[in-house]
Amino acid sequence: MGRDTNFIMSYGQRAETRLEDLYTDTLMELLNDSDESLGFLESLDQLLGDHAAFNPQGETTYVMGDVGVGKSILLQKLQNLWSKKELQTDAIFFFKFRCRMFSVFKDTEQVSLRDLLFKYNCYPDHDPDNDVFDYILRFPEKIIFTFDGYDEIQDDLDLINVPEVVSPEEKAHPLQLLISLLCGKLLKGSQKVLTARTGIELQSRVIRKKVALRGFSPTHLKTYIDLHFREQEHRELVSVQLDANPHLCGLCSTPLFCWIFFQSFRHLHTMHDSFHLPETSITLTDIFLLLSEVFLCRSASPAHSLLKKSTRCASETFKRGLKPLAAFAKLALQSTERGSFICSQEEITVCGLTEEDLPLGFLRPVSECDGSQSPATFEFVHITLQSFLAAFALVLDEQAAASSILRFFTECSRKRDSACLPLPSCIRGSSKPSEKQLFATNEHLQFTNLFLCGLLSKAQRSLMEHLVSPVLLKKKQALLKSYLSTSVKSSLRGLPHYHSDEGKKVHVMPNFLWTLRCIFETGSKDIAQMTARGITAGLIKLGYCNMYSGDCTALNFVLQHRQKPLGLDMDNNNISDYGVMQLKLSFSKITVVRLCVNRLTDTSIEILAEELCKHKVVEVLGLYNNNITDAGAKLVAQIIEECPKLRVVKIGKNNITALGGKYLASAIQKSTSIFDVGMWGNSISDEGAEAFAGALRHHPRLTNLSLSANCITSKGGQCLAEALKENSVLRIFWLVQNDLTDDAAPHLAELVQANTGLSHLWLINNQFTVDGIRQLAEALTHNPTIKEICVKGNQLSPEEEKQFEAQKRLRFH
Repeated sequence: MGRDTNFIMSYGQRAETRLEDLYTDTLMELLNDSDESLGFLESLDQLLGDHAAFNPQGETTYVMGDVGVGKSILLQKLQNLWSKKELQTDAIFFFKFRCRMFSVFKDTEQVSLRDLLFKYNCYPDHDPDNDVFDYILRFPEKIIFTFDGYDEIQDDLDLINVPEVVSPEEKAHPLQLLISLLCGKLLKGSQKVLTARTGIELQSRVIRKKVALRGFSPTHLKTYIDLHFREQEHRELVSVQLDANPHLCGLCSTPLFCWIFFQSFRHLHTMHDSFHLPETSITLTDIFLLLSEVFLCRSASPAHSLLKKSTRCASETFKRGLKPLAAFAKLALQSTERGSFICSQEEITVCGLTEEDLPLGFLRPVSECDGSQSPATFEFVHITLQSFLAAFALVLDEQAAASSILRFFTECSRKRDSACLPLPSCIRGSSKPSEKQLFATNEHLQFTNLFLCGLLSKAQRSLMEHLVSPVLLKKKQALLKSYLSTSVKSSLRGLPHYHSDEGKKVHVMPNFLWTLRCIFETGSKDIAQMTARGITAGLIKLGYCNMYSGDCTALNFVLQHRQKPLGLDMDNNNISDYGVMQLKLSFSKITVVRLCVNRLTDTSIEILAEELCKHKVVEVLGLYNNNITDAGAKLVAQIIEECPKLRVVKIGKNNITALGGKYLASAIQKSTSIFDVGMWGNSISDEGAEAFAGALRHHPRLTNLSLSANCITSKGGQCLAEALKENSVLRIFWLVQNDLTDDAAPHLAELVQANTGLSHLWLINNQFTVDGIRQLAEALTHNPTIKEICVKGNQLSPEEEKQFEAQKRLRFH
């Protein structure tokens, strides 16, 4: 395994790169069973450890991530560390599987667990008496399994309704063995790591811990640049290109796209006198065209002199390589249509490819060990490249009807169930499915549609006219534009609308997000304008849509054409600072800015402060659970002071200390519009609480305030209580999960007795004893208007709590 994992699988097939020379960590976010963040892994050693394991009964570490985010190479690094005994584990066996291999087996084929481990993975040396297998059965905790690409399993779902396999001697279909391993029916106690694309759902009872790969952070990207480019000149050139193009930075936060860009950049700089990126926004189509150009360059004649570079002409490279490119594209389309990732030698030959074409780099041999002498098989170097080439085939095809380019749009527009591969009893009931599902998701078809839009865009017309009849090209472009226009209108009518305190909302569905991506790839301002006009709601809800920074470019491409104010709820995504940069042009009209749980840093807050203070239309600002420090808090304070319409600010669960608390409190004190502030989960301490006390005294507008989980002691609590006795506006006040003791109780009791208008006081999870609670209960008898004081989780026994049963407004549960 050390030998097999020591080199990164070469996309070019001509040069191998040592794993340790190029591997760079990505952001690895730990999630609980509700997909809430538990922080980030610091190293791969923590992947298999007990840290953040939310289900001790589960045995599978579930690693999810978007296309190209580095799931496979992470497993390769894990395997490599184990082979060098650098992984903190006592496992002495390591079996690695790619899930797509389970789709190669015939429906009737049955194998034993022993065959699956040894015949289809690796043979033990000199084990005629099955000693190795017997040891594995006795000590399954000494085994690590990795299963890569669970979303790539294709098979008739009827197969997985057969009884579960619980005996290691029993033969069954390999897919059923896989399912039984993951469920713990076979080799219970072994460690399993399973990867899949985002959106594949498994019940938490199967999962021990969950990790989401989030791509490169700016620091990771800089490290990757330094590893990829040895020459300082190239490092500086790439950095300049990235600094000048935030959208490209966003694309490069995905390791696959970053690798393609860096490889293309280096190769084309080496080959040609000059290499410049397009002046307009870089699209994903541009990235894969660069990769194809690099591959096709390999068929070109070498330069006469190593010192003489040629002038780059992409259209000439594609014209010269059109024959093999068309053959690879045809193969990709045929594979996509039959729902396959694997190509046989016969299929390759039938498409017109020769032995000379294979080293170009589009395909690589499948290296699965199957223990048989079956003919060689191949796969495209990445499933996204297969989607790109399938789209290329649709554009190049001059035989099929022009309308056939829309076939995958039709497939993707069908309503589908949630992307969940069933595992019999441990995942869902045994109801028998009635149709064949070729893939766990249709994302590969969505990518094909996206690349089709890019290839038929106006920006690529000059290239494509060299490869296909201009008349046919124009016809296909018109068909696509007409379809997208109709589709957008239909999608907008079908989006769910509902009313809330913030006005009429529309909840965007995943398919509509793909539509936005396609519109951006086309570069069509007409369709973008029509889409902007078609959004009639006052607020778009894009929460939990798995958006990344590049999607913000697509969203901005549409929203910049909107004339009316609009609210934008993008909570719980992965847009990062790069995404906020892409939305700059839209902030002039955005009234609701919700960017909670998006990995934002102070860099994003700088952009927000500049744009929001310039246009002064923002009413709601949501920044909960990001990476904002006191420097960012100072900028938020500026927004509060300078934006006269701002009513709501949520900035909890960041990295704000007393200093940042002072900035915010000072700004809140000056604001006459703000009425709801959420600060839960920072560390402003007593010093910050005193500053907020000053802001609360006589404030004319603030009705809701949360200072929960902020390290506030009784000293800070006393200041707040004294200030609130001079405030008749605040209605809801949360001091949950602080360090308040009985010392604060008399001051809070005086506040309650003063009957200032406060209706909800939450003191959950503090340090009050029965004496302190008794003072609050007594104060309640003098205040008939307060609705509740919540004191759950303080220092009272059940018997002591019973003393206050008559006081129904004192809540212990």
